[in-house]
Amino acid sequence: MAKSGVYEADPTVKSTAELKKELQRIVKAIVEDDDEIGLIDKANNTLQALKDTRRQRSSSVRKVSESSTTSCPLEFRCPISKELMRDPVILSTGQTYDRPFIQKWLKAGNRICPKTQQVLSHTILTPNHLIRDMITQWCKNRGVQFPGPVQYPDENGLTEADHDLFLSLLKKMSSTQSEQKEAARTLRSLTKRMPSFRALFGESLDSIPQLLTPLCQTKSQTEIHPDLQEDLITTLLNLSIHDNNKKLVAETPMVIPLLLDALRFGTIETRTNAAATLFTLSALDSNKSLIGKSGGLKPLIDLLEEGHPLAMKDVASAIFNLCIQHENKARAVRDGAVRVLLNKIKNRVHVDELLAILAMLSSNQKAVEEMRDLGAVSCLLTLIKETNCARNKENCIATLYTICCYDRTKWKEMREEESKYGTLSQVAQNGTSRAKRKANGILDRLNRAFNLTHTA
Repeated sequence: MAKSGVYEADPTVKSTAELKKELQRIVKAIVEDDDEIGLIDKANNTLQALKDTRRQRSSSVRKVSESSTTSCPLEFRCPISKELMRDPVILSTGQTYDRPFIQKWLKAGNRICPKTQQVLSHTILTPNHLIRDMITQWCKNRGVQFPGPVQYPDENGLTEADHDLFLSLLKKMSSTQSEQKEAARTLRSLTKRMPSFRALFGESLDSIPQLLTPLCQTKSQTEIHPDLQEDLITTLLNLSIHDNNKKLVAETPMVIPLLLDALRFGTIETRTNAAATLFTLSALDSNKSLIGKSGGLKPLIDLLEEGHPLAMKDVASAIFNLCIQHENKARAVRDGAVRVLLNKIKNRVHVDELLAILAMLSSNQKAVEEMRDLGAVSCLLTLIKETNCARNKENCIATLYTICCYDRTKWKEMREEESKYGTLSQVAQNGTSRAKRKANGILDRLNRAFNLTHTA
């Protein structure tokens, strides 16, 4: 193959674009030519030239930046770095900073303005286009080479464009219903796929109220478009997954009432996601109390009673989490939980989850009274014989132990079961350590009662 002559000139004086084209031609020649050793050397030389060119440019920009910093107007310098700002943004106090430096300040947990020491109402950063244009013009007038706007990712991996998109989507929540639906679908998708978008909602106290504007504007539930309601409730669910959002979401005044409305009146998908949201939020003890006081258990129990397969697991999980708190146990019993739970267990519906809730409620005396009247003892004894699940046996025997402690009228039934099948003794021998303790506790009481009767 004839020499191309492309390397007669010094490659280091060529532009980056020229060097890239040169490299493409050499690589193509290597692929097509058998005599490729010399071409490979040329490719290496071109790559080195390209590397040198970029290094020189980077050094040049750095020197320009350093010299510009010493002579630029004070308002063009970041108050934190004291350097010429590349991406000026406005904090909630009205002060302007270079984005990467103020983001580092906020990421460190600071919630005051570095310059004024004012407490920040939110941490959303707004681009200062005026200052950026002034800096660009100032550089141009002095013949200073200054790079254009840089898309700095923040600590969550989001760029300025992402922040702008976030704000524009929230703004659409106050627009027409078609725009609301489009924005809600987008936010649902973004908060599902990108944890960083979930975190954005924690940067401003106004974000969640803005998100829920369409649900607050309607006068009745019939006016809410079902798809819009589902997307907004599901977005709340996505936000609640982010640990730092749990407190903010639950304590936003309209959130719990809207979730309860969704539990009562939404589509089954919306109701299921509302239950899942309450479950996620209830990971915090303060939220358990807030949801319980707001009347959150009654619609959950009602949905449990309906028994829709799609909703059962999320509803049961939410009720279980809420009933960890003592006050919520009483609320659940008052709202009819015992009857609903026993009916589902008798029908062998989600036995694992519902037995765990029943065992938890058995520490409430009114719950025990209801269990006695609703035939819980025979149901639980039958389950112990049927199930191979050690955890289910444990929850059954734990509930029976509490009934045994509260109500002597059921001792006879338990004694007859033990005499006929040895059900309690089998658990005492083969159950979990907790189940063994409870079973032995029941047997001790029954034996003492029998001995006293026999002695008398």
